[in-house]
Amino acid sequence: MSEPSTAAPTSEPEPFRIQDDDLDDLASTLAKTIDEVRHHGVILDRLASEPDPAPALPAAGEAAGTDAEQGERPASLFILALGGEKYATELAALADWVDYLLLPVYGREISTTRPWCHQWYEHPEAVARLHGLWLAWQQYTDTEAGLSGPSTWHRDHLDHALAQLRAADGPFAACTTSPARPTHRLLTTPAPEPTGGDR
Repeated sequence: MSEPSTAAPTSEPEPFRIQDDDLDDLASTLAKTIDEVRHHGVILDRLASEPDPAPALPAAGEAAGTDAEQGERPASLFILALGGEKYATELAALADWVDYLLLPVYGREISTTRPWCHQWYEHPEAVARLHGLWLAWQQYTDTEAGLSGPSTWHRDHLDHALAQLRAADGPFAACTTSPARPTHRLLTTPAPEPTGGDR
């Protein structure tokens, strides 16, 4: 019976070579993966900064679930449900998206029929609509949304939101109609109904 050889191999393996046209695909795949990791990092940072949701009270006639079931309910990500520092942080992130993506791509010219206010963040309706639009953008531009995700976002979210925001009677109706002469004014909202004793 012969003994196995313990001598180290004398030749090194041939280096693995990738064809040049495959390198472009590899670089593209790597760039997409890096973008996904960054996107997930932003989501994880936002989720980590939010407090644990308070257990919801059951509706009338509804039995309370177990503690485990109540703990699984996600806290609202909607900006109007936030307060204080969390609201300010979310508004700053929204402003970056509005200023550096939404307006440069979809802003169009300001006119009396399509007003815009550079102080949009002071209009509660605008903040609410833009935040909803941004949340949907994050969902529908994610790779999990599939190839038709961006088209769905345009059709179901962007077109309607911009039509409401930039309508002649929308939240910016009393604001800027000329970039050379910026104006800003919050429209008054309906007065609350008087209570029973105030009539």
